[in-house]
Amino acid sequence: MIYPDTFEHKIGFATLREWVAERCISTLGQRHTQEMTFSSDFPTVLHWLSSTSEMLSILNSDEEFPLGSVRDVSEVLTHARVPGTFITAPELLDVRSSLAVMSDLAVFFNAHRHDNGHSDYPHLDETGIKIASFPLTVKSIDRIIDRFGNIRDNASPELREIRSQLSSTSGAIASMMRRVMSNAVEAGYIESDVTPSMRDGRLVIPVPPMYKRRISGIVHDESASGKTVYIEPAEIVEANNRVRELQMEERREITRILTVLTDELRPDIPQIIESLDIVGYLDFIQAKARLARDIDAHMPALTEKPEMEWYHATHPVLLMSLRRQSKEIVPLDITLTRDSRILIISGPNAGGKSVCLKTVGIVQYMLQCGLLPPVYENSHMGIFADIFIDIGDDQSIEDDLSTYSSHLRNMKYFLQRGDASTLVLIDEFGGGTEPQIGGAIAQAVLSQFNDRHMWGVITTHYQNLKHFAEDTDGLVNGSMLYDRHLMQPMFKLSIGNPGSSFAIEIARKIGLPETIITDAEKIVGSDYINLDKYLLDIARDKRYWENKRMAIRQKEKKIESRLAQYEEDAEQLREKRREILAEAKEEARKILDGSNAAIERTIHEIKRAQAEKESTLEARRRLREEKEGLLHTGGKENALLKKAPKRRKESGKTRQAADNEPVRVDDNVRLDGQGTVGKVLAINGKKATVAFGMLQTEVPVNRLRRTIAQPSSGMKSGASLVGATSDAQRQRQLDFKQEIDVRGMRVDEAVQAVTYYIDDAIRFNAERVRILHGTGTGALRQYIRQYLDTIHGVRSYHDEHIQFGGAGITVVELR
Repeated sequence: MIYPDTFEHKIGFATLREWVAERCISTLGQRHTQEMTFSSDFPTVLHWLSSTSEMLSILNSDEEFPLGSVRDVSEVLTHARVPGTFITAPELLDVRSSLAVMSDLAVFFNAHRHDNGHSDYPHLDETGIKIASFPLTVKSIDRIIDRFGNIRDNASPELREIRSQLSSTSGAIASMMRRVMSNAVEAGYIESDVTPSMRDGRLVIPVPPMYKRRISGIVHDESASGKTVYIEPAEIVEANNRVRELQMEERREITRILTVLTDELRPDIPQIIESLDIVGYLDFIQAKARLARDIDAHMPALTEKPEMEWYHATHPVLLMSLRRQSKEIVPLDITLTRDSRILIISGPNAGGKSVCLKTVGIVQYMLQCGLLPPVYENSHMGIFADIFIDIGDDQSIEDDLSTYSSHLRNMKYFLQRGDASTLVLIDEFGGGTEPQIGGAIAQAVLSQFNDRHMWGVITTHYQNLKHFAEDTDGLVNGSMLYDRHLMQPMFKLSIGNPGSSFAIEIARKIGLPETIITDAEKIVGSDYINLDKYLLDIARDKRYWENKRMAIRQKEKKIESRLAQYEEDAEQLREKRREILAEAKEEARKILDGSNAAIERTIHEIKRAQAEKESTLEARRRLREEKEGLLHTGGKENALLKKAPKRRKESGKTRQAADNEPVRVDDNVRLDGQGTVGKVLAINGKKATVAFGMLQTEVPVNRLRRTIAQPSSGMKSGASLVGATSDAQRQRQLDFKQEIDVRGMRVDEAVQAVTYYIDDAIRFNAERVRILHGTGTGALRQYIRQYLDTIHGVRSYHDEHIQFGGAGITVVELR
């Protein structure tokens, strides 16, 4: 139930109804626009909104919804239901076009319906599945008329014969006419450039009056000036008569053909009209979706009970008006709960209180009329059984009602019918009478609203209502912000504190004499004047401490994240150390086993040769070769052992020989004090580029020592230099992207996501990343940038180029 009757005009919904009608393709959809009405039935509203949301997704895709050539032929079909009537060829062309649309829609919905019966667009499919197609009728129409609406020659054998005779007779007439005119030109009766004319459907010759008796024939007409007479030559009179007869036969045959076709079509007319209405409803839905796209409307989270948690809500009419002026609208964020159901908005005149009130009214009304509301998708909206509104002046001369009387009459109506599912919207509550008693009555009425658990948004200037809202459960204060430095309204709603009317400041800005302002301040007293200042200071302090708490939470989350990461890295290092030690021990065991086997073979050969000198020397030589071979093949294993905390040391001779030789390209080297073996890739003066596994680094040449050990392959050598990296970390680095999208998140969720993302970016040595946060109110952008200011690894940040997102994207440059 909506009260009063002028509700749609007061909040601007009447304009939206016109916009939907303008976006309809046919009058079929426009009829449904006029029937668009408010509903408090949750399943109905959900179906309306879901259907529109699905249509919006179709419009935003590359797929075309086949509604382009639909025609409203319901009246034509209704007349054709009478036996003996027929549909004309042009009308039949429109019928054929509409039937083709029905067929295309049936194909569209069938293509999106799966074998299990489910559809890609389930709510639209509930409507589309009812559309019938008539392929045989379309085929019959195509057999009779062409795409221009003309009856085909082969529509019937009789028509083909008639038109054939018409064609041959007309050719004969043209031949005779050329001969007659040629003779008349030779005789000087007419000029050579004269051409035949048509009079009353008959072919005639224009002849000067002086020669009209020289040409045998029938005079049909003469010009207005009397200087030309139109004569039908006697030679072609009979031929013209035959043409007239054939034309009448043609008309009769066409009428017969159309009558037969209409008779075939007549049994299907009721079903065609029913399908046409469904097509019109789909046209209406696509018009709503097109409007939603134009006003940036989305499908919110919908609940059956009253709920109001809106983000970036805008008044669509104001939005389009400002857009035409190349201006930006200030969106509205509003949250009401069961504990804070009624919002009391105060603030300066022309500060946006009434616009805020009307925005709440039109957004909620749009939702319950089946129009997607202009809010963000993360908004939560509920269903109200009633919406009561008291905006503007409803005084009436006929009813002897003053402005205040009309307000009281509305309040009486609201109290009689309001309950916990009612939303009341009241502008300038208590105004129109003496302030003291008006404020008292308004407070009493407000108390009754609260006792009935009604929901509402109410604007006022009365201090007693602000105090009452501050001290009463179920009520909450709100204010329209005002820039005291620029002396202009900001049109932003802040919930939690009452607002000031800024009457003194506005009076000064307008230029009211200072003596008047001073006298006014004396009359009301310093306490009242300072109240505005106190309210502003409270709001400023609240924002300051909220920002402080946000910064502390961000730092705590960052510390917790870093601590968890460090613990994970330490555990991975310990695990890697255990693995390296185990590998080194295993390789050492293999070397020792090989050495023991070589010694045993040598002893056996010596004994078998009975200690002959040459045989003994040969056995010892082979033993030395095997020893050197083991040392060479064990280079990799030696490197692994050197990774352990207690590395095996090279012999003094080997180290001394390596140290005495200069470092060259392709040499295997170690850093002073380090055990990891690398390979020299290039030498540039006193600097050398060395590859330690997969890591390349530039170090001073004098810090490098040559070694005969071989460098380890893969990630192991790199891990020994910079710390072990787990498989999960490597995968995380591979999956890392250069941008993060936090649009639609709450502020705390977005900041947490950005915290983790920047940590990864710094760890993976990213130089530049992008944060997609959208424009919105700018709050999310502000909090993210406050967090970036606290990060040492962030060199700078700035808006993205306007062509790539502008202020909706923050580009972060990392150190």
